[in-house]
Parts: sequence; structure tokens; C-alpha cells
Amino acid sequence: MGLGSVGAKAQTESRQIQGFVVDTAGTRLKGVTVRLTSTQDTVTAITSNAGYYRVKDVKGSDIRISYSMLGYQIVNRTLSSQNLSSFIVMPNVVLRPQSSLIEGVYIVKTIPVVYAGDTIQYNMDAFNFRANSLLEEALKQLPGIQVSRDGTVYAQGKPISSVQVDGRKFFGGDVLTATRNLPADFIKSIQILNHRDDHAIDRGFTAEDPEKILNIVLKDDRKRISFGQLTGGVGTRERYIGSGGFNRFDDGQEFSLIGSINNTNTSLFSFGSPTGIGEREKSLFDVNDFVDPTDGLNNIKSLGFSFSDNLGEHTQFNASYSFTRKENVTEGNSILSSDYVGNRIRNKEDYVITNNDNFHRLTAELKHRFKNHDILEVKPVFSYNEVSVWNRRTRLVENNNITNDGKYRDSSSHKNPNLDLDILYAKAFKKQGRKLLGSISFNFNSQRKLEEVWDYYVSVDSTPVDPIISQFEQRYFIQQRNGTDGARASLSFVEPFSEYSTLEFLYNYEITDMTTQRIVEDKLKFREPDDFFYVDSLGVNYNYRFRNSRMGLNYQYTPNKTFKANIGFAVQPVRLTSFLPREDMQYTYENVNLVPTAGFKWKLNDEADWSVDYVGKNNQPNLLHIIPIRDNSNSQNIIVGNPELKAEFSNRISTTLRKFVTSRGQYFETNFAYNYVVNKIVSDKKAFSGSTIQETTFKNTDGYYDIKWYYLFNTPLFNENVQLDISGNVDYYNNLSYINDKRNTTRQFIYSQSAQLRYTWSDYFESMFNANYLLNNASYTWPISTEITGHSLLASAATKSYLGEHVTLGTEVSQRFNSGYASSFMNINPTIINAYLEFSFLQNKRALLRLQGFDLLDKNKNMGTYSEYVGNDIYEAKNNRLGRYFMVTLNMRLQKYPKKK
Repeated sequence: MGLGSVGAKAQTESRQIQGFVVDTAGTRLKGVTVRLTSTQDTVTAITSNAGYYRVKDVKGSDIRISYSMLGYQIVNRTLSSQNLSSFIVMPNVVLRPQSSLIEGVYIVKTIPVVYAGDTIQYNMDAFNFRANSLLEEALKQLPGIQVSRDGTVYAQGKPISSVQVDGRKFFGGDVLTATRNLPADFIKSIQILNHRDDHAIDRGFTAEDPEKILNIVLKDDRKRISFGQLTGGVGTRERYIGSGGFNRFDDGQEFSLIGSINNTNTSLFSFGSPTGIGEREKSLFDVNDFVDPTDGLNNIKSLGFSFSDNLGEHTQFNASYSFTRKENVTEGNSILSSDYVGNRIRNKEDYVITNNDNFHRLTAELKHRFKNHDILEVKPVFSYNEVSVWNRRTRLVENNNITNDGKYRDSSSHKNPNLDLDILYAKAFKKQGRKLLGSISFNFNSQRKLEEVWDYYVSVDSTPVDPIISQFEQRYFIQQRNGTDGARASLSFVEPFSEYSTLEFLYNYEITDMTTQRIVEDKLKFREPDDFFYVDSLGVNYNYRFRNSRMGLNYQYTPNKTFKANIGFAVQPVRLTSFLPREDMQYTYENVNLVPTAGFKWKLNDEADWSVDYVGKNNQPNLLHIIPIRDNSNSQNIIVGNPELKAEFSNRISTTLRKFVTSRGQYFETNFAYNYVVNKIVSDKKAFSGSTIQETTFKNTDGYYDIKWYYLFNTPLFNENVQLDISGNVDYYNNLSYINDKRNTTRQFIYSQSAQLRYTWSDYFESMFNANYLLNNASYTWPISTEITGHSLLASAATKSYLGEHVTLGTEVSQRFNSGYASSFMNINPTIINAYLEFSFLQNKRALLRLQGFDLLDKNKNMGTYSEYVGNDIYEAKNNRLGRYFMVTLNMRLQKYPKKK
């Protein structure tokens, strides 16, 4: 839901206002007179035994509320018109004894929420944050919001995909840039928006879940301000970091410039962290343990700027540019076991991967409202990625009687420019409810890849009495160009034909063209000294086109404010064609999908709603699946594309129940979803008899489905200073594959349960206790019934103490227990301990000196474990990570307010 929609509802709908009245000791007061006046209302209510009041059917604006009781001072409260919504939870109001000379509203730590359908608003003034806290730390104290170790923000169990400041994208919507740059005390409120389309909120045809957007509303006196920070730090093991940032807000005009250089695995665009510690600067309330989750050792250089302004009274423009250079070195080892009848192929590898990645991204957005209220939006995004990779492996591949011991080298360079352009036009009508929307999107993507592969091993066949020893070597130079061009267009017309009903006519068209050219040179063969020997069987010139259109009708029925229904039906013709010019061969697949669409939403009461939705969606195969070559650049794992693949079609039904108990400060949400895929693209593997070589191709099959359920619950315990968050999810996958032409079913069951307790005692002490349990069970049916069950239990605790006004001491401890995995290196039980000491000084505490010890027991370096169980494969790997170091950093905050006139 867009911000304009929230404001429109505030002016047209009646609203409910409720809250609590307490005394200075926090005791809820009975019998307080609550008098509300507005431009259209005059209402009086009396608080209950629990100090609770509720005023319903408020229709006017300029709302004023007075709270009075004999023996207590009268408190007055005014609600700004721009924040009005259909459901408003007031911060707790404190009545002081009559002797008090100060009038006003006093807010204690509670759950001040404006709850309006798809929008949840948090009033930041009702929470106590330490001075100089960044938004990331503040978000962790808001009920229903969690922040992971890598900076990902989750709201009501789903990740935040984009960030806005006062309704405009900040740094292209980058979440980390906003949460690690904006000070919490600049922010008036936080809005969580379920966003589908700014101009077509009620559209029934959509194959995607709404994305969650974080909108930051600045305080009125922070809309014109300049601020920034400078950070420098050095540590043991040659660790270093430097970062700087400048931001300027001027009543709608915004400019930001930020940069960072570090080798502490700081996340991309986390430049503004005052301590400069990046991913480990998470304070107390992480949803995970306290390890660094980044594999390998990284050296990162980043620079970016963002600009936003009003070009005219009805025109908005914003743009951003970012550049990141990331040098990564990852060392590790892995074991891949593949089971066949009477034959288990086991591949053990030790590897070193060096990756240099240079990434540029330029975004822009133009919004213009014409005099007739038509709207035009243009959003181009250009990116350029240049990557160099060096992959060095030693491997031992075994089956019953054959052992291959060898080396594999792979070096490649990639250049990948990409352009996306989205254009939308919304036609305005005088008739309320009538809509006409047209949009078109273009994507142009190309990739050039140069790759040199060397594969060498010594093979020992112990089948005969006298073992047979042989050598294998191949060296290829591969040149490949891929191009993907796509266009999407849609037209939607919505017409209300009764007081409660609307009808939507929808047409979508999508076309994707993919081309690939591949030339393979055998470096071990030559015809003449300066000639090249090309392997014709490995080269390809291939063209592929995916085209589909969708014509549909959608009916929406809204008889009242408590029920809404969308029922629709669409016809979707699909056509896939591919062409091999060299062989003069063409493959064609055509199908017509009949797609019913349905959605129902019930508002059970003022604090609960329930929804049920069904959507259908096409998924086209990617280039790896369809390119018709026999790629044996990895001699042990040959890939063969299948140009006759069909597009998948997924059917998803889901239901969500949400409950917000304002009288207790609680939030509950649960979701159940079932997804069934027709023509699922699956792997088809074969093992060569008497060999360690495997060949993989792809085919379509039916029978895949997955079931997912999750819940989350937040509640205060005893009082608002103790917060409990519990959540859990169950995922079940019925995966399919083919092994030696036999159908194989892999069933994977994943269960996780998490509980987190947060305690805040005054302004001097904070603590967090966390427990997570994960069960990962995988079983497959062929060639023999096999089952693996992995368990992981995490217990962690963190404390943060404020020793006076200028000294802060923090510690973090986590213990993990792993068991049940196939490889011994996966069953590790690391203990992670971090500690830091901070000193703030200078005027307004603008300087911060921090001493930190990360991973005091030096266990994080062994934590890069990964497992995957698909088909007849069991894959488990362990990578290196950043280990123990100590660091000192100095941060200086810069801030300037405009001169008062």
C-alpha cells in the first residue's frame, strides 16, 4: 500500500482510537474521563478496570483528546491529520498528581501502533533508544521486527526488500545503507507496507506475494539537516577499516555520499556503521548466533551516492550510483557421495577459490503527475559486473574398484552489462473506482565469458588381478557469449458496476529471446604451430524464445469493510521455440494454461484478519537446462542440456491469519501454503559402468510439491521491559529426480523453532537470551532407502551495560551443537565469544572510541559449513572464515542544523 493510499483512507473512513491510562507508577487507572473532539465528533469515554478506553466511529480530522480525573493533572493530546488511519493505538498516557506544574503527554515503553490493513506504523517516540543509536539497533526493539547477522530486516516473518525515506527510495532502496546510516533519533515513525503496486492496490491478478517495504518518516525538525560520520580502525592479523559518509536532507531534497574500505567482511553498503565493525556490529538482539556468516577472507572497497529532489511541483526524481570491488579468497573441502545400484561414487575435494568482483549499479526514477492527474513513472536500472575467478582443486574420486587422483584448474573472466527499463502510465478518471493502467518493461542482458580449464588425474582400476593404471588430461579454452533480451507489457482496466463490485479486464504479454555462442579450443591438439584446434561437438550456436500471453477477467466484491473477495479466470497460451542454425534443427513446445485466480480476506474484528489466496505462474527453463551441448569441461560431471524442455506451471494456495491484541501488546501471525508444480524441471543422472564419471541432463515430470507453515508470536512478559519473541516453521519438499532412468523421490523435512527473550532495565542494562533448534531430515528412495537426520541447537546470550554516561561494556556468547550429519567436519560444536568496550567523549558524545575482541576462542574460522541433499547426492562442505582478532576504532559524528530565522 502506498503512502498516498494511507492518507486517503484517513480522510474517507471512520476510525477507532484506543489505549491505556496509567499513573506515574505504571498502574492502570480506572474511571478516567476521556473526551475526544474533532471537526465532526464530540465523544466521551470512561476507562475500564484495566485502564483501557476505546472510541469508535470517529469521522472528523483535527482530533484532540483530553484525559482527566479528580486528583490528577489534565493531559491533552492532538493527533496530526497526516497520521490518521482506520485503527490507531495511542501510546500509554501518564496522569501525574495535581501538584505537578507540567502539562503534556508522557510516553512509556509500550506498543504504539497505527494498524491499518496492509500497513503497520510504529511511533518511535514511544521507545527508549540510547543516544546516537542507528536505525538498525532501534529496529531490533520493535515488536514483530527482527534483524539477522547480515543486516537483513524481517517484518512479521518476511524480509524487507526496499527502504524509503518520506515516501522516496533511499539509495535505490538499499536496506543496509538506510539501517546503518540513519540515526534513530531523527525518525518520527516507521511504516511497514505490504506493497504490490502504487496505483493498482486491489488488483486480483498477481502471481507474486506482496513485497514488504520499510518507509521512514523523519521528524519535522530533521527534514533540514546535514549529518555524517568518519570511522577508522586497525587491529591484529592486519585487520583494518575506514569509512565515511555525508547526508543532506532539505525538505524533500536528499543527497548522500558514502564510502568504505575494509578487510573485516563488512557487508556491502554498510558504510555508516559508527563503530565500523560491519556485520558484527549488531548490538544485542541478533536472531542468529554471533559467528561471522561470510565464507572466506574479503577485501572490500565501496563508494556510492544518492540524490532525490522535486524537479517541479508535480515531478519527483531520484538517482543513485554504487560501486563495489570485492576480493574474496575461500579455502575449503567437500565430500559428494552419489549412490547407484552396487556403485557409490565418492568425490573428496580440497579447493582454493579466488574471486575478484567489480560491480557498478546506476538507478533512476522519475514520477510525474499531469494536470489531469494522470501519472507517468519511468525507472531505468543499469548494472555492469566484471568478475575474475581462479578455481584450484585437488580431488580424489572413488567407486568400488576405481580410484582417480588428480587436479582441476579453472580460471575465467566474465563481463556482464544489464539494463532494465520500466515505464508505467496510470490514467485518471472522474468516476470513482475506474482505473486504466498500462506498463511496459524491457530487459537487455549480455555476458561474455572466457574460461580456461585443465583437468588431470591418474586412474587406478583394481578390478583385474594386476591393477590397470592410466592417465587422463584435457585442457580447453572456452569462449562463450550469452544474450538475453526480454519485453513485458500489460494493460488493465477496472470498472465499478455496482456499489460493491468491480470488474477488471487484464492482458499481459511477455517475450524472452536468448542466444548463446560457444567455441571450445583443445589446447593439447594443434594442426599447425599457429593454428587452433576447435572441438566441434562442444561448440554451439543456439537461439531460444519464450513467449506467453495472459488474458483474464477478475471480479472483486466488497460488500462491507469486513469482507473482500477476488475471483478471476485467465487463459495463458505458452510457446517455446529453439533453433540450432548449424544443424538446421528447431524445437517447439506449445501449451494453453487455464488459470483460475481467487482471493478472500475477512476482517474478523478490529484486531484480526484472515486471508486465502490461490495463484498460478509459469517458470521457463534457464539456459543451463536447455543449451544442447555435451559440456565435459569437468570430466567427472558432464552436463547435457535438453532443448525440448517445457515450461513449469506452479499452483500455489496459501492462507494467513493475523491477530493484534492491543490490550496486551501482542502480535500473532501464521501462514500455511501448498505449492504443486506441473512439468517440474528435474535432473536426470546416469553413471557410466566401470567409471567414476556421471552425466546429468534434464527432463519434465509431474509430482513435485512443497508444504510450508510458519508462525510468529510477540508478547511482553510481566511488563513492557521484558519482550518474548517465539517463531517456528515447518517445510516439507517432495523433490523428484531420475537416476539411471529410474524415478527417485527425495523427501526433505525441515523444522525450526526459535525463542528470544529481551530484557531492558532502565537505561543501564540490556540483555538477550536466545534458543534455536533446527531439524533437517532427508530421505531418498533409490537405489536404496537412505535417510539422514541432522540436528542443530543454538543457545546464546548477550548483555550490554552502561557504566555511567560515557562508558559501555558488552559481551556476546553463543554455543552451537550439531549432530547427525554424514561428514564428521559438519558435527562441530563451536563456542563464540565477543566482547567490546566503548568510550564516548567530546560535546554531545560525538566521538566514540571502541575496543573490540572478536571470536576470543578462535572458533569462527571453522564455521563455514554447508549441506545439500538432492536426488541420490549427499553434498557437505566446510569453508574458512575470519578468525579471532582485536581491533580499535574511532568514530566521529558530524551534524549541522540550519540557522533559525
